[in-house]
Amino acid sequence: MTRFIHNFKILKIVTLFILVTFTTATVYSQAYTKEELQDSIATQPYFSIHKDNFLVSGVPTNKAINSATANAKYQISFKQILTRSKLPLDTYLFLTYTQKSFWNIYEDSFPFKDINFNPSIAIGKFFYDKENRLKGVGTLSFEHESNGRDSIASRSWNRINLEYTTGIYKNTVASFKAWLPFSYKEGNPDLLEYVGLGQINVSHTYQPDKLIFDLRLRKGLNFEGKGSVRARVYYNPFGNNISNQYLMLEWYVGQAEGLLNYQQSQSMIRIGYVIRTNEFRWFNGRKK
Repeated sequence: MTRFIHNFKILKIVTLFILVTFTTATVYSQAYTKEELQDSIATQPYFSIHKDNFLVSGVPTNKAINSATANAKYQISFKQILTRSKLPLDTYLFLTYTQKSFWNIYEDSFPFKDINFNPSIAIGKFFYDKENRLKGVGTLSFEHESNGRDSIASRSWNRINLEYTTGIYKNTVASFKAWLPFSYKEGNPDLLEYVGLGQINVSHTYQPDKLIFDLRLRKGLNFEGKGSVRARVYYNPFGNNISNQYLMLEWYVGQAEGLLNYQQSQSMIRIGYVIRTNEFRWFNGRKK
């Protein structure tokens, strides 16, 4: 536990350093106008990436490294737009599906330790300032997450989410997400002690299509150190012709990375390949 707290403090210090250092990056873009954004959206495919799609592997920093503690994690995630500004108040309707798996590839028979299924249906809306320039994106969604198992291994919860994404600084985008959970007390009655009632995600593009830093914070409903910090560094070694593929270094510290053993504290460092989402690319604006 002492080692976990130590790692947690180190990660917070590193994260603060990254944010302070790189928020001084040079501006290379301007905000989209409403007309420009609508034209851009009109040409986008209805089917696209939602969250990052990746395959990473790594080891713990808070326990012995062996075939049972080292693992791989992969995620597939997509989004299907159902309407484009056809609903009242210029809102649009879309579906998402994300599947995250923890794979013990270093053990015999390569067993899957935990698989989490996460579908949602959502309504989104763009917000503009007085000059009709993009200010933020709001989303209201119903989300389900479960591990598809039964008996004592069953884990699931449902929630109504309200999320707002906006640019907070030069090349820096933040998402603020809050949820109202329900139907979670059977199988994981203390889940909120570890996932809380919301999260904050901050992403900073230091070099467009090349180097990106990302931080997600969650705090459980408790007065203890329960919750999680997830820090990611994306680096694209493939050149500008492949702008959405990166190598990703991830450090996850805390609980509830997966549903099955959500109460367990861990510190995992993983590295691997990612097809990164560009869902909120508009906040990086138009290149001059």
